[in-house]
Amino acid sequence: MAGQRKFFVGGNFKMNGSVKMIKSIVDELNKGAFDGSNDIVVAPPAIYLLGVKDSLKEPVQVAAQNCFTESSGAFTGEISPNQLKDADIHWVILGHSERRSLFGDTDNLVADKTKAAIAAGLSVIACIGESLEEREKGVTNQVVERQLEAIAAAIQPDDWKKIVIAYEPVWAIGTGKVATVQQAQETHADIRKWLAKRISPEAADSIRIIYGGSVNGKNSSELAQAADIDGFLVGGASLKPEFIDICKVKKA
Repeated sequence: MAGQRKFFVGGNFKMNGSVKMIKSIVDELNKGAFDGSNDIVVAPPAIYLLGVKDSLKEPVQVAAQNCFTESSGAFTGEISPNQLKDADIHWVILGHSERRSLFGDTDNLVADKTKAAIAAGLSVIACIGESLEEREKGVTNQVVERQLEAIAAAIQPDDWKKIVIAYEPVWAIGTGKVATVQQAQETHADIRKWLAKRISPEAADSIRIIYGGSVNGKNSSELAQAADIDGFLVGGASLKPEFIDICKVKKA
């Protein structure tokens, strides 16, 4: 049940930051006085991963923003999940809508990356979500279930223990538009129903489904109270001081 699912806050820095800026963010996180009741994971650009990992204090963890399907080879510009594991990076974001729309990451490729990441010992923040056109057509559930089914077909049922699902309506990412609490809760509840039917009732109860899409310090507390919202994947606000407050949000 919801009370058994540890609240999860991810910060996706995307392609933002500099050595100076990232250091400043890490310094603020290190002063955050987090009590460990929430899982907190930040994803800086790849070039800063090791520096952030080495300077960030627990309980905050570090994620990569992407990885490839292969463990090594002639894949210029890619990072393998095995290299992330070797570098002591324990999380990776996969399937973000920007990867899907700008870089051609298909449902099947995201599924293959997820399979490879889990096989390498990583935990995965698996992103799903519909476009505004799909939302207006009333096919949100079909879209997210298609995206999830590709992953389910590639991995074993037990592998879902290593996955946090991030529902991010594409039309709300970086636009300032936010799904209403009701809209987000309805989709999260539908995803949980799909998990119960496709994977198992136990998986549905235990898997964390987090919301992303213009989450900020002002709307995070209200969103957190929805029964099936187990945390956030924060974009732009993760670069700002308000991220500390978002990381401390609690279920009532």
